Parts: sequence; structure tokens; C-alpha cells
Amino acid sequence: MNTSDAPPTPGPVRSLWDAVRVPGATPPLDTAHLRVYYPASPRDDDTERRTNILPADPAGAPYPVVILLSGVNVAQDAYRWLATRLAQDGLVAVTADFVGVLPGGSHGTGPGLDPASIVPGGYGHGPTTPLPGALLHALRKIAAADSATPLAGRLDLDRIALAGHSAGGTLALQSARFLPGIRAVVAYGAHLRPAAILGWPPDTLLPAHTDAPVLLIAGEHDDVIAASADRYAGSLPDPVAATFAHSLTDAAGEHMYAVVRGAGHFAITDSDDDTTARGFLETPRTDVDPAAIRAPLAALIGTFCLAHLRDDARARARLHAPADPAWHAHVRVAGRR
Repeated sequence: MNTSDAPPTPGPVRSLWDAVRVPGATPPLDTAHLRVYYPASPRDDDTERRTNILPADPAGAPYPVVILLSGVNVAQDAYRWLATRLAQDGLVAVTADFVGVLPGGSHGTGPGLDPASIVPGGYGHGPTTPLPGALLHALRKIAAADSATPLAGRLDLDRIALAGHSAGGTLALQSARFLPGIRAVVAYGAHLRPAAILGWPPDTLLPAHTDAPVLLIAGEHDDVIAASADRYAGSLPDPVAATFAHSLTDAAGEHMYAVVRGAGHFAITDSDDDTTARGFLETPRTDVDPAAIRAPLAALIGTFCLAHLRDDARARARLHAPADPAWHAHVRVAGRR
């Protein structure tokens, strides 16, 4: 394992594609298509020029893994910018498209909610999504020593961050404890206030199911969460802040709550697709450059993952610095636990 304090040297990033069956899903809606981003090593030979396939850089192997669960009806390509940045930081990042049945009966892509696991009596007995377990199964095959992939023998599947956006972040918070190798959890625009239609009492906050440190991130202007308040019984004014304050077990200062100034619900995505998802609920902002938000957001997420997946002393020190120049202009650390 690489525990050097030296900052990563960004190099080329390559990705590979795969597909995996998701247990419990009904055909044909039972297959997730995943993309795995990794730090690559250029070799400047005929194979590279012919196939554009590069081997994983051996210098950082075996690589910890960050699994990114998407929001509902947000395609995995919207997170390519973040996956690429994490790979430049010396991590392997995984995204996926999983088309299934959404609440209400429509079809769409998302993180794969298991409805029976989120109702009273069902919650807390296992993961609320089968998707990350399926992705881990695919990664074990990809990393097998006898596989024909560039990542054969190059993944550390005992050091995984489970991350997610919106519903994906909620399911990450609810599922991490039931999955092997989870050492960190990252959630953007997510909370643990369940919908009233599921039968929970007013103002319920579900407990998170994670034994790993959590980085919970909120956009300062999250119009999607605000516009969704009528789904929940009760009057909690800020479900994300309430989740941080009440749903996480103590982690001796390792949990972090961060607020991204000027950011909305979709600041973590790089997509102008207005034909799906719930972007129409966001108030257009002309005073904020999305790229200016994404860079410090990626720096924070990458540093958190390096600190907890690679035991990186430099990254840990940056997390606890009063003001890190990589993100403090746009990200406010609002709490620790």
C-alpha cells in the first residue's frame, strides 16, 4: 500500500467498461453497465496506438476504490469529471448506469433502491440497494490475477469508499455497514429523512448504517431538496444538517459536514441534460461558475478518500487544517463529529 506523504502526480487516466447482473432485479432490467477509471502508465508502443489500452500504473498499486452511486435519472457520464480527478489522485473510481423500476413504477437509471429495505420493519437488516454489491462482484473479476484486464492484481478491495449523489448518497449512508471493505462514505445532496408515504412517523431521521468516516456535503442553494419538502411529514428545516447532527454515530472527529458556497443540487455533476432528472427545480444562477465549484469539491472528496483509504498523513493534515487553499474559497467545513 502506498502511504507516502508525497502528493500524487497526475498522469494519464484510462477507463474500461463492464456489465454485471444485479441480484433481485427482473430481466431485462437486471444489468448494470459500469465504467472503471484508473491511473494509467503510457508505454508508447504499437499496442497503445492500436487499442488505446494502457496498463495501470504499477507505482500506486494496489489501488483503493471509490464507488460512485448516481442520483435518480442522472447518467453515469455526468460524474466522469469526478471519476477522472479521483484517478489522477491515485484512486480507482467506478460509475454505473442501472436502469430499473423507480418508485411510482416508471423506468429510469439510478442507484437501485430495494423498496422492502426502506420501510418500517425492513430498514436496518441489510443494504437498501443491491447495486454496490453487484459492482464489487464485477470488480473482483476485473482484479483477478488471471483476468485479461489492465487492473488484474491492481485493486485493493479491502479499502473502498462508497460515495453517492442525491438518492445515491442516501443509499450509501444506509448500506455501507453491510458491504465488505468500506473505509469511507461520501454523500452529496443526501439525507436520511424518509418519505412519509413509506409509513414512517413525522420528522423521522433514520440512523446511518456505516462504521466508516462520513463526508456529508450540501450545496448552499439546494433547490431540489427544498422543493421536495412536501414528501416528508413534519417540519425539519434542513434534513442534510439534521442527518449529520443526529444520524451518524460518533467517529472521534472523523465525520465531516461541508457546505459548498453557491452550489445547487447538481453541482457535483457535469451535465446540461435537462430532459430528465429534477434539474428543472433548480433556480438558474449566473453568479457562479460551475467549473470553479467542481475543482475544490473534487479536491475535498479526493483528500478525504486518500486520508481514509491510503492512510495518507498529508491528506489527513489537510482535512484538519483551518483553511486549505485547495477548497476553502468555495467549501465551508460546517461541522465535525
